[in-house]
Amino acid sequence: MNILTRRRLRKRARDTLRYAQHVRNMREDLLAPSDLEQLSALRAVLREAGRAGDPRAVEAACVALEGALQRLMPARPHHGIRENLEIVVVALAVAMAFRTYFVQPFKIPTGSMEPTLYGIHVEEGARPGVTDRMPLKPVKWIFTGRWYREVRVTVPGEIRYRQPDSPDALTRAYDIGPRTYKLPKAAEPRYAPGEYVGAGAILWAGYVTTGDHVFVDRVRWNFARPRRGQIVVFGTDTIQGIPPNTHYIKRLVGLPGETISIDPPTVLADGEPIVAPKAIARIAARAPGYRRGYVPALPQPGDEAILVSPRSSLPLGPREYLVLGDNTGNSRDSRYWGAVPEDEFVGPAFMVYWPFSRRWGHMR
Repeated sequence: MNILTRRRLRKRARDTLRYAQHVRNMREDLLAPSDLEQLSALRAVLREAGRAGDPRAVEAACVALEGALQRLMPARPHHGIRENLEIVVVALAVAMAFRTYFVQPFKIPTGSMEPTLYGIHVEEGARPGVTDRMPLKPVKWIFTGRWYREVRVTVPGEIRYRQPDSPDALTRAYDIGPRTYKLPKAAEPRYAPGEYVGAGAILWAGYVTTGDHVFVDRVRWNFARPRRGQIVVFGTDTIQGIPPNTHYIKRLVGLPGETISIDPPTVLADGEPIVAPKAIARIAARAPGYRRGYVPALPQPGDEAILVSPRSSLPLGPREYLVLGDNTGNSRDSRYWGAVPEDEFVGPAFMVYWPFSRRWGHMR
């Protein structure tokens, strides 16, 4: 018997002894005393054969012990599938527990936090490259979140714009004949409402890039108070004027007990400009990318708003906060619907984990 065969035999003996111990631990309370005695005797024989160094005796002892194990704990049908399924179930349970109590992922849907965070954004009229065709297209999306999309009209007719149900809607809907076509909110179709569009015409083409995906710390505020300047995620169930059962992400600007007003490009707390931390100061200073600074609300016809001019103010209660989007020219925030109760806070966002853009990593 050569060296490799001896090595395999020693490994087989070790694995068989280990499995025999596992069977005993798992079924000791179910097996008959005679079965337990036989199992112990066969294990002893295998150990003795191993110490004696007799390959034929080791192989015979392995065969005898394996036969007994098969009888005492027969293999279940599809055991491989069962084991993999158990691993998946446990992994999902751990992931759900981690999500519930420690870190929760969120997606940025709109551009209200640009350029700090990007929501879904589009690049119209671009022509697809090699990586925008199968099979490379999904690979590109995995790394960049960028997907080339082409919307073609299937039935001819007059294009009609459909009013959204909410000003916070993420898409625009257009009816052409019996079909409805949905485009990203920022996408402009190639045809104006009222125009006739033929079958096969391209209604819109370009890149759609998914919004930033962030991790939110659900633990920190159990040990520390929310701080001015943090990017926070909060629920909307008790906030009047915005859809319930959803989550928003904004920057925390006003603290409990303060009276907030906006004198462009600065936010005032009790009449004094807020100049710290740096995350707020750079917006007020109109740093590159934040060209407008903080501005009062710009309500559309039918909208309601609170902070509509430098003379407007919003007093905050003992457990209320004011939140604003970094892109105040394109954000529906506390200027429109008021304070956020502390009980609605989920936690501070701390990291962009996807896509892999220049914003990937720790957030500020």
